[in-house]
Amino acid sequence: MTPAPAPAPVPLSGPRFQTDPTALYREMRREHGSVAPVLLDGDIPAWLVLGYRELHQVTGDPVLFSRDSELWNQWPNIPADWPLLPMIGHKQPSILYTVGERHRERAAMISDALEAVDPFELRSLTEKFADELIDAVCAKGETDLIADYATLLPVRVLALLYGFAEEQGPDLVTALNDMIDGRDRAIAGQTHLATSMVQLLADRKAEPANDVVSRMLADSSGFTDEEITQDLMVMMAAGHQPTADWIGNSLRLMLTDERFAASLFGGRNSVAEAMNEVLWEDTPSQNIAGRWASRDTQLGGRRVRAGDLLVLGLQGANNDPQVRIDGAALTGGNNAHFSFGHGEHRCPFPAQEIAEVIARTGIEVVLDRLPDIDLALPAGSLARRPSPWLRGLTELPVKFTPTPALGGSPA
Repeated sequence: MTPAPAPAPVPLSGPRFQTDPTALYREMRREHGSVAPVLLDGDIPAWLVLGYRELHQVTGDPVLFSRDSELWNQWPNIPADWPLLPMIGHKQPSILYTVGERHRERAAMISDALEAVDPFELRSLTEKFADELIDAVCAKGETDLIADYATLLPVRVLALLYGFAEEQGPDLVTALNDMIDGRDRAIAGQTHLATSMVQLLADRKAEPANDVVSRMLADSSGFTDEEITQDLMVMMAAGHQPTADWIGNSLRLMLTDERFAASLFGGRNSVAEAMNEVLWEDTPSQNIAGRWASRDTQLGGRRVRAGDLLVLGLQGANNDPQVRIDGAALTGGNNAHFSFGHGEHRCPFPAQEIAEVIARTGIEVVLDRLPDIDLALPAGSLARRPSPWLRGLTELPVKFTPTPALGGSPA
């Protein structure tokens, strides 16, 4: 009897990553198992790791599943204008693709520079910018919490922490979004971000200040300017858009799910619950590229060849029915999700703390400042950005009773 042909690889693109990725991951798991063959832009083959245990294995074994992108067996097939190059670096000397002891030294440098950020000053700074953004719209009685708020707040805070001038924030937002979405403007966005970082580094070498960049430059581990520039780009990209999406996705959840209705009427304990629920069920970082097999191996019943790319399916693993038996139950304080990664390339703990302070403060300011806030259109009409990598809303229109600006006039 002739065996049935194997299911075809799944393109890692298309509208279903916006409309219902949970159902899509469930279908992929049913048809392919915990490790699914996928196609990136240009029909470039890769594996998507959907199983919780398999993802734990991949991220916990940096020798077999390396972060060194130079191992990739597809580089001969990658054109110079490939839109995913900003997401999968080639010969890029950043911490993302450094392995071994050198990676540990770089991770320590970044953690030390971020850990020196005072959490009380961070919250105060976030509140200041959040209030200014709300001041600009509170008298109107309506706004888009994505375009007018969530996509502006994290980068304004991070820019000052790193050493940028405030007025550079809007262009950095545009560049970061273009780069992360991985489409026509991706390489242009990456170029703008790199140019901005090089100039910031030069400014801080000439005139050090109390900021993250100056602390990184003062580190004695001997990193080159190019290495620090690349790491700053990684930190800015990882710190801005996922945090903006964390704010947007959490506000959407609180505005559409009755389980979190108390948050909208003065309750604050459920803000943290909603944020954690998002990290499990609607995480901003859906899929991350990636890891590369250093030799032929087996994973989830699949034969993985040396040099194969494994895309980390963070949302798919979070929804793995083998670990989420009752997917409808609230996650409470359970933080065993993959939203910040796992293993030695996990998001540094100080960076997680900074993101959480910015996101939670941003959400609380909205709830404090905008009474009787409600969606301005049906929940089913809310659309997502066309990206399988980061999951965020294109808009979140809301209406509310107009209130006066705290500063006396709109910012």
